[in-house]
Amino acid sequence: MTGFSRRRFLQAGSGAAVGSLVSGKQVVLAQEQAGSAQPSVGGDRVRFASIGVGIQGSTLLRGAVTLSQAECAAACDLYDGRHTLAREIAGPNIKTTRRYQEILDDKTIECVIVAVPDHWHKQITVDALSAGKDVYVEKPMSHSIAEGEEMVRAVKQSKNFVQVGSQRVSSLLFGKAKELYDGGAIGQLTQVELQLGRNSPSGAWQYPWPPDLSPQTLDWNTWLGSAPKRPFDPETFARWRRLREFGTGMAGDLMVHLLSGMQFTTSINAIPDKALSVGGIFRWKDGRNMPDLQVTTFEYGQIPVTVRLTQQTETPEVTRLMGQKGIIELSNSSVTFIPQSGLDTSPSYGLNGFPTAMRAAYEKQWHAEHDGELEKFALPDVTMWRGPSWDDVKPHLANFFDSVRTRKPVVEDVVFGHHAAAACHMANASYFDGKVITA
Repeated sequence: MTGFSRRRFLQAGSGAAVGSLVSGKQVVLAQEQAGSAQPSVGGDRVRFASIGVGIQGSTLLRGAVTLSQAECAAACDLYDGRHTLAREIAGPNIKTTRRYQEILDDKTIECVIVAVPDHWHKQITVDALSAGKDVYVEKPMSHSIAEGEEMVRAVKQSKNFVQVGSQRVSSLLFGKAKELYDGGAIGQLTQVELQLGRNSPSGAWQYPWPPDLSPQTLDWNTWLGSAPKRPFDPETFARWRRLREFGTGMAGDLMVHLLSGMQFTTSINAIPDKALSVGGIFRWKDGRNMPDLQVTTFEYGQIPVTVRLTQQTETPEVTRLMGQKGIIELSNSSVTFIPQSGLDTSPSYGLNGFPTAMRAAYEKQWHAEHDGELEKFALPDVTMWRGPSWDDVKPHLANFFDSVRTRKPVVEDVVFGHHAAAACHMANASYFDGKVITA
């Protein structure tokens, strides 16, 4: 543990709270504290297949093959170059195909990882459930609220399950934040603030595309799926997140992580009652139809939740839970508890409007009435816990494979994922329609 002052924290951190100078402490979260994230399940390894081996799909595959309880049997992608990539990651003997139905027909494959463009999530997930597979599907779970509702129904009619891929739910840091919150550290929750900013072409999804991409190496018509037909375009293939027809913009790519972490920590597992979103396309005028700046306010009952997203300024990802007893804040690789007493520690500055003699009399009486109480009151230390990045996919994958083997409930089920995605769809609907959206 290393001592540091509240003032130093406020200067170096978010500036979320203001308080007197007090001592604090740092604690390192040990990996062994996260037993559920350890590959500890015995028995045969789970046989899985990856459907989609792009940017996120390849990241998930790289993480999955390092886990002792899983074995990759096959990989599917509509672009042939990713078959080569899948074999480089998982071994030369795995099966590769363009047709995901071939994977679903293989009875030896128990589960699938689905990491494809958003507009394909629902169909592949529903088909996999029908084929008797458990599903890990990337966030956002759905491309629309209606699709999410269909996916929820499909799970209810199946013996299998869906885990949604927002890995903060399996993070040590969010686990500590939930422990603090459930223990009453901040008292009654009054407000939530969420933010994330990027400032680079890659952060705005201007990804490169493979030089060999062509109608011969990519099944373009199948990739389009339910989206309107258009001529072959490698830029669309590589940068689909910026287009409403295929993706869900910053809401589905970034906001959904923030909302998932908030839902997990606070147990607010619900669709918001209202959403109001403003923003626009101010910098990345590259043919996109999704905003590069979006600010949204939700209402979850009486709790306002504000989300600020931008691709114009780099800012840390921050989750800030505020209550009358203090603040729980997650930023970078840390979670910090900033306690607050809610009490005056000195006579009110309202005395500035009193004449001198009246002020002196008031101060004397105030100290007589309050100094004894303040001496007894000990404000807890500001405490910061540091741990592994919440972007690490391996704990979330490990939890999924453990559930496949043991049939224990997944950490981020289809209803949870639907609620997080639905909020993002409401935010986008508000942006495009220019009005408040109600559930």
